[in-house]
Amino acid sequence: MSASAAGAISTRPWYREVSPRQWKSLFAAWVGYVLDGFDFVLITLVLTEIADDFGLSTVESASLVSGAFITRWLGGALLGAMGDRHGRKAAMVASILLYSLGTFACGFAWNYTSLFAARLAIGMGMAGEYSASATYALESWPTRARNRASGFLISGYAFGTVIAAEVYQWVVPGLGWRWMFWIGILPVLVALWVRRALPEAEDWSAEVGGAEARPNPFRPLFATRARATVNIVLAAAASVALFCVFTPAGAGMVPVLSVVAAGCLVAFAAQLGGRTGWVLYVALMATVFCCFLYSWPIQALLPTYLKTELGYAPEQVTDVMYYAGFGTMLGCCLAGFVGDRLGTRKAYALTLIASLAFVFPVFAVQDSLVGLGMMLFVMLALSQGISGLLPKYVAGHFPTETRAASLGFVYNVGALGGAVAPVLGANLAEGMPLGRALAVLAFGLTTVVIVLIGCNVPHRLHRLIDRTADADHLVPAPVSVGAASVEPTSR
Repeated sequence: MSASAAGAISTRPWYREVSPRQWKSLFAAWVGYVLDGFDFVLITLVLTEIADDFGLSTVESASLVSGAFITRWLGGALLGAMGDRHGRKAAMVASILLYSLGTFACGFAWNYTSLFAARLAIGMGMAGEYSASATYALESWPTRARNRASGFLISGYAFGTVIAAEVYQWVVPGLGWRWMFWIGILPVLVALWVRRALPEAEDWSAEVGGAEARPNPFRPLFATRARATVNIVLAAAASVALFCVFTPAGAGMVPVLSVVAAGCLVAFAAQLGGRTGWVLYVALMATVFCCFLYSWPIQALLPTYLKTELGYAPEQVTDVMYYAGFGTMLGCCLAGFVGDRLGTRKAYALTLIASLAFVFPVFAVQDSLVGLGMMLFVMLALSQGISGLLPKYVAGHFPTETRAASLGFVYNVGALGGAVAPVLGANLAEGMPLGRALAVLAFGLTTVVIVLIGCNVPHRLHRLIDRTADADHLVPAPVSVGAASVEPTSR
């Protein structure tokens, strides 16, 4: 390709580089995220109703939100490996089926334990949906528009929360909280449509689909019989430890159990990452963990805050959730444009810095629904909206043949921050008002994420071990042709 030709391509409007097939691929992945957001946020909307029915404390109620995060590391790894070996499309369908059936089962729960068990199934499916849909959409779109693809994709989750808030307003007052979960079976129909209608992701088809030997991301875990046995024991230990940490079964042993779970998961990261990649895995896990810690206290406990501290009725909660959901959705879409213009890391850091100005004012608004809604809209457009770039940021660290499994494992281990967040928020609220606790967590941990992503800490640590490590596998560095720089185009 000549430099002049490359320049002509790179100056075309981005939307002209996206084919109808690529738009269709993104839309299908986006629908999966809509349903994901709808199914997952249901528990936060009906938490107070469930607590009344089952006689739960605030901490017990918050642990129901955490339950879906406990199995995410396993679901992300297994369904991610399925996506690497058999294609992104098959993993997407399996994920949607799993979390839809888990949501349906929640409606039949008869006590805390049965509802918690159903939430574990939702967590596995949600983890697979994240890795499969994210890799599918990113690998299907043109190279220079992949931040936009990431932002558009994650906006679906926020839209799903808006739909859930609307359904809550119409369903729960008349029919009760169980019907909210029974509606969750509807995504099964979408899963069947996805299986029939979608093409496979372009990057995977070109680099892996035609190969005789398909990738096996778990090969390092089962290299010998002894290693396989040890890793099965580690998986069981991690699962049991996490279950005990987030249920009354682990009362009095939480610090020890947390160390056990963390040690098991780091051991997996060390094996999957190998001699040169283990530091990257661990650093990305820590980064995602902090991303969830700053965002999930508000996502999980905002409806509880509105109903308990501000005394809002269900229809008022719905109104505020509209502001929050549409703010996040708009922020995700705009984040993609900012990310493609400034670069993923710079866009992430600058947007989060701007969001800090709104954290404490949001929880200072006490008597104005419209004022609170508008403040939430702006704050979440900045703080939650920029998370639309998180799939692109994490996935870019891994090559195509192991991307889904690596993204699924790293992201969903880090997502345990979302399990810790609501419990941490609830515990802080025992010593201060819930609104103040949420503000303190959001402000402090947002600052940590600004440093980790803005300063490119995971990649810098990786480069200490592997000097040849690529900065971004999804958007390769421009290729020099003479004095001109040629930006790579999509397949």
